Amino acid sequence: MKIAVLGANGKSGSCATQEALSRNLDVTAFVRKDSSNVPSGAKVIKKDIFELKSSDLDSFDVIIDAFAEWQNLPLHLKHIKHLSEIFNEFKSQKKNKKLIVIGGAGSLYMDKAHSTRLMDTKDFPKEYLGVAKATAEVLDFLRTQDFRWTYISPAALYVFDLPRSGSYILGGEEFITNAKGESKIGYKDLAILVLDIAQNGGHDRERITCVEK
Repeated sequence: MKIAVLGANGKSGSCATQEALSRNLDVTAFVRKDSSNVPSGAKVIKKDIFELKSSDLDSFDVIIDAFAEWQNLPLHLKHIKHLSEIFNEFKSQKKNKKLIVIGGAGSLYMDKAHSTRLMDTKDFPKEYLGVAKATAEVLDFLRTQDFRWTYISPAALYVFDLPRSGSYILGGEEFITNAKGESKIGYKDLAILVLDIAQNGGHDRERITCVEK
């Protein structure tokens, strides 16, 4: 199995890359310019995500999308449309590739009727509302696509410096908590879920989430 990680110099991308390396997988890190945060052992390709063509990703079985942007928020939707063009090209060629998107928690549903999202609640931090809406647009767009994709929402508290526990509680479309009533996950544990999906498949055209045990 050959895996590509897009945005591999960011926090989510670097953790996904490290998890892939720990499983002895063939992983290539795609970065725009700076590769200083890419874990040692990964191959590195420096190319802007918006300049990627199908030929750049053709040799990979699974592409992990760890795109992150906090300023120019329309780039979230723009980037997934660009990647979808590539994956639709693969699909037309009957190439069975998988896209795993590391998204946001704001679009998780708070009720069984799926009428209220986490970002719609009154206590949702206003400083995160913009990026929550932008990442929700990515999920909404993916729902219109029929290639193989999985969208992964972190827990509400997505914490970089939590140690790797090696486990997680899996959820689906709805906001979940652990036995302590916490919606929390570390970057390293989320990366476990990302690579579990990469290796084992499943959850095609679904959104999933996880929290720490």
